[in-house]
Amino acid sequence: MTGESNRQDRRQKGTGKDMVRAFPPPPRAEQFSELIRKRVEEAKAAGGTRETVTVDRNGQQIHVDVIDLPLSDLYLNPGTHRIRAQRSHKPDQDRNLDKDPYGEAGQDYLRSLLQAMPSDPDLRDPAFDKLKEDLREFGQNEPGLVTHHGVLVNGNTRAVALRELGKQSMRVGVLPPSFTQADIDAVELALQLRQDQRRDYSYVNRLLAMEEQAALGRTPEQIAKEFRIRTATYHQERWILSVIKELNDRSANGGGVALRLVDWEGAQERLKELQRLYVKLENLDRDQAEILKERRLAAILLNFSKTDVRHIDEVFLEEGYLEAVLPAELADSGTAAQPESVSIPGLGLDVPAASSAVSAARALNDRILRAAATVRNTTAGVPDSEKASAQALLDQAKEAFDTAIDKHGRDARVRKRKQLAPARLADACANIDQCVIELVQARTSNSLDEEAFDEAVLKLQGSLRKLAQQAGRGIPNPGDGVSWLLAAVTAEGTT
Repeated sequence: MTGESNRQDRRQKGTGKDMVRAFPPPPRAEQFSELIRKRVEEAKAAGGTRETVTVDRNGQQIHVDVIDLPLSDLYLNPGTHRIRAQRSHKPDQDRNLDKDPYGEAGQDYLRSLLQAMPSDPDLRDPAFDKLKEDLREFGQNEPGLVTHHGVLVNGNTRAVALRELGKQSMRVGVLPPSFTQADIDAVELALQLRQDQRRDYSYVNRLLAMEEQAALGRTPEQIAKEFRIRTATYHQERWILSVIKELNDRSANGGGVALRLVDWEGAQERLKELQRLYVKLENLDRDQAEILKERRLAAILLNFSKTDVRHIDEVFLEEGYLEAVLPAELADSGTAAQPESVSIPGLGLDVPAASSAVSAARALNDRILRAAATVRNTTAGVPDSEKASAQALLDQAKEAFDTAIDKHGRDARVRKRKQLAPARLADACANIDQCVIELVQARTSNSLDEEAFDEAVLKLQGSLRKLAQQAGRGIPNPGDGVSWLLAAVTAEGTT
């Protein structure tokens, strides 16, 4: 498979059609459907109060019966939102899951992802073990939810945990046969977003769920309400997902290796801070905003902390901290001369092209992206020598970024110390200005405490004397302000 076909596959996965993909019925679907029908009839015939679970369908509440079903016959849901990003962890197994979602290999891959940490699917998630212990001690409190063919809609993680505990059955509500795949996805999303769920969606999976809802034609306001966020936050999250997908596409090389959605788990706060700063700068200087975006994204990919990434700001760019330490082989990223404008196909319009500085920032980031994709590749086929070369590039880039960020941080601390005294004095001036207003008001209402005011003025006098004493020692060539202060205190001392 070529790099271009890989990119097309990834772009197709972003379409609304793909996001509401209807999976084929599992093996023995009709037999299992008949078992479900019989169990529901038995529950109804037993009389008494039947257990039901309430689901929402297009704004209407539907009560479905809860029955016991054999765990061995239930299928994990290949379309569950919970691990949609993590499926990309092992591309070969992900493709196999697409081809045979209910086969043994595909179901085993789903099981392993449901047990794993969202940010690193190679590790077991402590939250899963906590859920398992809760089920061991207290049993299954809330029923799961299945389609009439036995595919789990809600309760996939619990099913895996119950199987590990050796349980033979699981209580589940059964959705009516009339539910479409879009209905099923909407039900799962609504249930998982409830506050009482034990395990939250990972960050990227939330982004994908929002994208899916948008593809179904829901408005930003509706989606924001469903996810219990502000509409502005929804737009922020969509921007972040678009950036992640763009970067994954840019990371692809000719061998089909590319970054995965799961590689961006754990970057939530750094990406949100980037979006806020980008929007602020975009209206002032688009090129600066683009360069800052590329620099910060590279730092995020190189695993710098949130505090370190914050140092990549307007001053970091203006002072050229990174350019001063970037090795020649990284500084020369193969950028060619850029045209002044580019044409929009089909519209006959020319728009300004990216500046050479933006192109250089993108070119460096592209090299870092491709190197990261090579190093993080989990499939066979990439030579060790290629991985070693990619790791060496990442090490070089990280050292350069680390040096630049450290230098900017130290300079920023020096600048802050230099500004502390003037800032304190500016605050004092603001307080005195406010004091003038309140003094006038107190005199007008005849409510001034003259004795207390006189004591405060004497304290001010003492403070000004100490300020003049220190200013006279540390400033060899005083300006107008310090000269006035020294003269005022000197004159006051001679009276």
